[in-house]
Amino acid sequence: MKKTSGRLLELLGLLQARVDRSGPELAEQLGVSVRTVRNDIARLRELGYPVDATRGREGHYRLGVGAKLPPLLLDDQEAVAVAVGLRTVTGVAGFEESGARALTKLEHVLPERLRRQLIALREATSAGPVNTGSNVEDPEVDPAVLTEIAASIRDHRGLRAFYRDDERLEVEPYRLVGWQRRWYVVGRDPAAGSWAPYRVDWLTLRTPGGRGFSPVEFPGDLTEFVVREVARTGWAVHARITVDAGADEVLARINPAVGTVEPLPGNRCVLVTGGDSLETVAVWIGMLGLDFSVETPAEMVDHLRVLADRYAAAVAAS
Repeated sequence: MKKTSGRLLELLGLLQARVDRSGPELAEQLGVSVRTVRNDIARLRELGYPVDATRGREGHYRLGVGAKLPPLLLDDQEAVAVAVGLRTVTGVAGFEESGARALTKLEHVLPERLRRQLIALREATSAGPVNTGSNVEDPEVDPAVLTEIAASIRDHRGLRAFYRDDERLEVEPYRLVGWQRRWYVVGRDPAAGSWAPYRVDWLTLRTPGGRGFSPVEFPGDLTEFVVREVARTGWAVHARITVDAGADEVLARINPAVGTVEPLPGNRCVLVTGGDSLETVAVWIGMLGLDFSVETPAEMVDHLRVLADRYAAAVAAS
C-alpha cells in the first residue's frame, strides 16, 4: 500500500479535476478500500481542504471552494502542455514577462525528472518572430484590463470606456476574443441593440463601470462575425478595392481574415480589407494576382504609386 502522504497527494490530484467521484471509484484508482478513502477524506478536511460529499450508498466527493490552495498536481503530459502554453504566451505582447516568470516558477516546483524534461524542451526549441504579418509592432494589452473586462462579462456589468482616445463608449460585454495577435471584446450597444467587436488596446476603461444588465445571447456565429467586422472596422487602415474578377474567384484566393467581398455587376466585386499599415494592405492586394483599382483611402493610392515607381526602377536596372 502507498504511504499515507503520497496517497493523500494522489487523492487531491483526483479531486482537483472538479468532477464528482464516488467512493468506490476513488478506491479503485488509489488501490485501497472504500473505508481508507473515507479516512483520507477526513484527513484532508483536517488539513483545511474542503471536500464536499453527497449522501448515498456509494457517496460522491468533490473538492470544494476554500481558503487553502491545494498543491498543483500535474502528470507528465499535463506539465508539458502547461509549459508549452506558457512558452507560447511569452510571445504575446503584454504577457512576455509574466509568462516567463510563470514558466520559471513551474520548473522550480516540479520533480527533478519532469524539470529536466521541461528544461530540455525549452533549450531545444526556439520561436520565430511573432509579428510576421505586419511592419507594425503588436499592441501591448495590460493583463489587468483583460481581467477587468472578463469580470464585467461574468458579472453582467456594462463597460464604460474611451475608444480610440476620444469616442465615448458604453457597451454590454459578451465575450473576449483573441485573434490575429489582437484582443477584442464583443459587446452590445444597449441603446441601439447593435453588436460590434472592439479592440482592447484601443480601449481606455473608465471608472466606475457601467450599469448591470440582463445578458442577451449573441445572434449568430461569433467567430464569423468577428472576422467580418474586424476586416471592416478593426484595423488602423481600411481600404475598398474594386477587383476585375467575380466574387467567387476573389473569395477562393483570400483568407477570411483578409477581408470581405461584395459582388458587383459585370463579373467584378469590391474587396473591403485592412491592416495596421499601408504596406501590409498593399502586400495583401498584390497577393490576389488580379487587376484592381482603389476606391479609398487616398493614402493607399499614393502608396501604390510609390511602389509602382520602385518596381519600375528595379525592372529598368535589371
